[in-house]
Amino acid sequence: MMSKITQFIQETKEEMKHVNWPTRNQTIVFTVLVIIISVVVAYFLGFFDFIFTQGIEKILK
Repeated sequence: MMSKITQFIQETKEEMKHVNWPTRNQTIVFTVLVIIISVVVAYFLGFFDFIFTQGIEKILK
Protein backbone atom coordinates (compact mmCIF):
# COMPACT_ATOMS: atom_id res chain seq x y z
CA MET A 1 0.00 0.00 0.00
CA MET A 2 2.75 2.48 0.95
CA SER A 3 4.74 1.68 -2.17
CA LYS A 4 1.73 2.57 -4.34
CA ILE A 5 1.32 5.88 -2.52
CA THR A 6 5.02 6.65 -2.86
CA GLN A 7 4.93 5.74 -6.56
CA PHE A 8 1.88 7.95 -7.06
CA ILE A 9 3.62 10.91 -5.41
CA GLN A 10 6.77 10.41 -7.49
CA GLU A 11 4.77 10.19 -10.72
CA THR A 12 2.81 13.29 -9.75
CA LYS A 13 6.04 15.23 -9.19
CA GLU A 14 7.28 14.16 -12.62
CA GLU A 15 4.04 15.20 -14.31
CA MET A 16 4.11 18.59 -12.57
CA LYS A 17 7.44 19.29 -14.29
CA HIS A 18 5.64 19.09 -17.64
CA VAL A 19 3.00 21.64 -16.71
CA ASN A 20 3.26 24.91 -18.61
CA TRP A 21 2.51 27.41 -15.83
CA PRO A 22 1.27 30.87 -16.85
CA THR A 23 3.42 33.88 -16.14
CA ARG A 24 2.42 36.40 -13.51
CA ASN A 25 1.35 38.84 -16.21
CA GLN A 26 -0.81 36.22 -17.98
CA THR A 27 -2.47 35.33 -14.68
CA ILE A 28 -3.31 38.96 -13.96
CA VAL A 29 -4.64 39.59 -17.48
CA PHE A 30 -6.79 36.44 -17.49
CA THR A 31 -8.13 37.19 -14.01
CA VAL A 32 -9.14 40.72 -15.00
CA LEU A 33 -10.68 39.37 -18.21
CA VAL A 34 -12.77 36.84 -16.28
CA ILE A 35 -13.96 39.53 -13.86
CA ILE A 36 -14.93 41.89 -16.70
CA ILE A 37 -16.78 39.16 -18.62
CA SER A 38 -18.58 38.08 -15.42
CA VAL A 39 -19.75 41.65 -14.74
CA VAL A 40 -20.91 42.12 -18.35
CA VAL A 41 -22.84 38.83 -18.29
CA ALA A 42 -24.38 39.73 -14.90
CA TYR A 43 -25.61 43.08 -16.24
CA PHE A 44 -26.88 41.41 -19.42
CA LEU A 45 -28.85 38.80 -17.48
CA GLY A 46 -30.06 41.38 -14.98
CA PHE A 47 -31.29 43.63 -17.78
CA PHE A 48 -33.28 40.86 -19.44
CA ASP A 49 -34.60 39.68 -16.07
CA PHE A 50 -35.86 43.20 -15.43
CA ILE A 51 -37.45 43.43 -18.91
CA PHE A 52 -39.17 40.04 -18.59
CA THR A 53 -40.35 40.82 -15.05
CA GLN A 54 -41.89 44.09 -16.22
CA GLY A 55 -43.52 42.32 -19.16
CA ILE A 56 -45.01 39.59 -16.99
CA GLU A 57 -46.29 42.13 -14.46
CA LYS A 58 -48.03 44.06 -17.26
CA ILE A 59 -49.56 40.87 -18.65
CA LEU A 60 -50.83 39.70 -15.25
CA LYS A 61 -52.34 43.07 -14.22
